[in-house]
Amino acid sequence: MLGELLLQYLVAGLTYGTIYAVVGMGFNIIYNATGIINFAQGEFVMLGGMTAVSLHQVLPLPLAILGAVAVTMAIGALIEMAFIRWLAAPSVLRMIIITIGVSIVVREAALLVWGQQVRALPYFTGNEVTSISMGGARVSPQVLWAVGTTALMVALVTAFFRWASWGRQMRACASNRVAASLCGLPTRNLVTLAFVLSAGMGALAGCVVSPITYTQYGIGTGLAIKGFTVAILGGLGNSLASVAAGLVFGILESFSVSVLPTAYKDVVTIAVLLAILFVRPSGLFGAREASRP
Repeated sequence: MLGELLLQYLVAGLTYGTIYAVVGMGFNIIYNATGIINFAQGEFVMLGGMTAVSLHQVLPLPLAILGAVAVTMAIGALIEMAFIRWLAAPSVLRMIIITIGVSIVVREAALLVWGQQVRALPYFTGNEVTSISMGGARVSPQVLWAVGTTALMVALVTAFFRWASWGRQMRACASNRVAASLCGLPTRNLVTLAFVLSAGMGALAGCVVSPITYTQYGIGTGLAIKGFTVAILGGLGNSLASVAAGLVFGILESFSVSVLPTAYKDVVTIAVLLAILFVRPSGLFGAREASRP
């Protein structure tokens, strides 16, 4: 019985860990291209899930998800062009304040559009009572969808940055934005592309996990904090490490429920973040340069 319970906690941790991993990857994609820490990243997950729920009222589920991803990507591009592009050499503090402000604006707009009601997409396969037995634990097929989708996104992002022309240009922009501009690279468009990619990834993750975790206008703030913790844990700028860090963090949070009351679950987030900042500011897999001011 104890082994089955531990396995159930592990499955739950992997489920939430996939969300944190995708949010952390979104942080890193934008950070690599711009040096910006985008605290509106969690709102992309919320927008994806909420938009898909609305579109599913008139469209089949696959089209609703594709439409939600497209809409969220457009919003990501709009945010970059409206709030980021016109700034000339902004300070880190200014950018943090701006992205937090954008997050508040998006959240309040979502409240006006969708209200406070908790919503969810239907399960992609099966339903809420359908489950697969794995070592005595009951696993929803939607969990497999979430893990599989995250793995696919990781593979595609890795391939994009390694082999695609736009991906290599974004890496050059991340390495030295001034030099990339002098070489004729469209650095402004590359920054917009970074926001579009991170928004699309967050939206897809929001759609896939919506049947399990549900979605509401206010979930973005918590996801942003946990995604930032994951990005720091893996090392800012290291997208692949943020995936491993997300899974570890999700499992840690899941097992903490067996020790702490559920109301104190978020304490784990703050404790982990503070411990990392004190002990190893560059993260577990980050370069030492990441910890420099």
